[in-house]
This record gives sequence, C-alpha cells and structure tokens, in this order.
Amino acid sequence: MAWFIYILRSELDGDYYKGITENVLRRLEEHNAGDSKFTSTKRPWKLVFQKEMPSKRDAIIEEKRIKKLNRRSLVKLISES
Repeated sequence: MAWFIYILRSELDGDYYKGITENVLRRLEEHNAGDSKFTSTKRPWKLVFQKEMPSKRDAIIEEKRIKKLNRRSLVKLISES
C-alpha cells in the first residue's frame, strides 16, 4: 500500500501541518473532525499538498525534511506542486 506525505493549511490562522498517512482524505476528515489534539483548535483545515511515496520509511524521511523547511520554502514547495 502507498504512503503519502501531506500538508494541511489552517483556514483559521494560516498555519501549516505536515504528516504522513496511507489515506489522505480520511486523515483530512479526522483533522477537521477534531480527532487530532494538535490540530483540533485550528479547524477547518484544507489539503494544500500531497505526494505519494514508495514506502512508509521514505514518507517518514520526506516528512522530516519538509518539517525543517522555513515558511518561505514551504510555500514555494506547495505552489510548485
């Protein structure tokens, strides 16, 4: 099964959330339902980026790389997708 790296943008304050999952749409629904403690206070969330990865390991490595990006680099990554 494929793994995905995804980025959500809070429509409340513009913050970004990065994560990995096997099912991006299900995970977005969970974030918007308040099922994630970290994202529950910044709803609603909008999916702004997703990238399929060949394995969970690769998804974790890419997530760590993306989490280190500054906001300008993150916005550039999103706009180029």
